[in-house]
Amino acid sequence: MGKRLTKAEEEVMLIIWRLKEVIVRDIMRELNDPEIPYTTVSTVVRILEKKGFVRHRAVGTTHLYYPLISQKTYLKGFLTNVVSNYFNGSFSNLAAFFAKETNVSLKELKEMMDEVEGDLNKEEDSHE
Repeated sequence: MGKRLTKAEEEVMLIIWRLKEVIVRDIMRELNDPEIPYTTVSTVVRILEKKGFVRHRAVGTTHLYYPLISQKTYLKGFLTNVVSNYFNGSFSNLAAFFAKETNVSLKELKEMMDEVEGDLNKEEDSHE
């Protein structure tokens, strides 16, 4: 997945991923910012549809939007791109940077590693 989300698109996609199916008014309600016009939100959703992130189905006179790409799939592609471009393709370099910049303790780092290892084992078991 080579396409990246802009800040505005990401804000809208996070709502769509969380709610699963939305109309533009649902997104506006979640944004909770009366300064953002309906037309702006509608335009962002149409751009997301053009980029292949969402699709719609007609319900009466309105469009119900739903994600075509899971948040996990997008995040995986995004992180792979970040690792490739900023950390010489090394997830270890990313983890080291994150640990150093956020002042993670060794205990917290071990807990994260254990969690990742557990998740990887679950994925391996589900592919058998």
